[in-house]
Amino acid sequence: MSTPVVTVHETVVGDGTTTRSRSARRWRRARLPLALLALLLTAGILTALPEPQTSTLTLAPDNPADLGGRAAAQILGRQGVDVRYVRTIADVEELAGPGSTLLVVGDYLLGDEQIDVLDETEADLVLVDAEWAVGLLTPSLTSSGGFTDTPEVRSAQCEDPDAVAAGTITASGGLLSTGPGAVVCFPAPGASTDQGGAYGVAESDGRRVVAVADLAPFTNQYLADEGNAALVLRTLGRHERLVWYIPSLDDVGAGGGSGPAPGQVLPPVVQVVALQLLLVVVVIAVWRGRRLGRLVTERLPVVVRAGETTRGRGRLYRRGRSYGHAAAALRAGTAARSAARLGLPRSAPAPLVIDAISRAAGRRPTDVETLLYGPPPTDDRGLAQLARDLDHLESEVHRT
Repeated sequence: MSTPVVTVHETVVGDGTTTRSRSARRWRRARLPLALLALLLTAGILTALPEPQTSTLTLAPDNPADLGGRAAAQILGRQGVDVRYVRTIADVEELAGPGSTLLVVGDYLLGDEQIDVLDETEADLVLVDAEWAVGLLTPSLTSSGGFTDTPEVRSAQCEDPDAVAAGTITASGGLLSTGPGAVVCFPAPGASTDQGGAYGVAESDGRRVVAVADLAPFTNQYLADEGNAALVLRTLGRHERLVWYIPSLDDVGAGGGSGPAPGQVLPPVVQVVALQLLLVVVVIAVWRGRRLGRLVTERLPVVVRAGETTRGRGRLYRRGRSYGHAAAALRAGTAARSAARLGLPRSAPAPLVIDAISRAAGRRPTDVETLLYGPPPTDDRGLAQLARDLDHLESEVHRT
């Protein structure tokens, strides 16, 4: 006796579909949103994971590149030094004080207000690659000029304990002793300390002020060479707290500003999530948008010259009173051409471009910063004056 075969048929509704076909259709519709949701969740989880913060700023304590200072900062941290990295003079005013060390890197963004705060902190000062600030903060030392492009090995030739412990360092540049109590060390090969040296130390108002003409001994690239590490650690590790100050373009001065910006209040993950949501919106717009077919090329009836296009854009800017856009285009062109003239890469940061142009043109860095990154003009006369000033600046750079 054979077993009967039972055949199960799916129920077909009035529109000709079955349960399986409807489930497959729902799955096809939900695949893309589910995939985007999974991508968003994965990116959020990865963003929330802790990761080391790094930068590309020269001699920054979180920069692992050759010109960074992360190696020195990490060694100091292991030795028990509390390293505080700040970019504004208000943070310096809050953190630096008696019994601490204040490291100042560069001086091309320092103004009179910042100099006054540095002078009033009563912390031991270490000035690195800060030419004109040296004479303002300690009259016993001054820059001697004669900077060289390549650091060279120099011996101490002085009695300062930190310099004697280092023996030799890799540095360039020069400082001169102009007052009693100042000691200059590490002169150029074949020269004496009377002709200047890369390292100087003086007492000013009861505190120790150290000036180093070159930042090379502090960088990751040269820290392990010669006695650079010994000099850096003895200079920066004298106190339990080290305030590592690199001036920034958005520094509004001591006690300035009307409170923290929204970007400083919100957690860092908000920006990433916002970008992810924007990506989701763009993908959905492309997915649900109307298809217009393939692009068809068409020969233009006339040829529009590049000069006419430029003049037309200028007239549009003038009609719309877009002084900011016009000024930004002029400044960007001047900065790009001047940087190329001086051999800087297109990715060079603004402080490096300002420093190079100021040296080539013989102008103060603050004047160059105002021309290239200052506030936009508000009328035609201001825009014309800005164009003339930028043209003069570019001509001075091209004469070098």
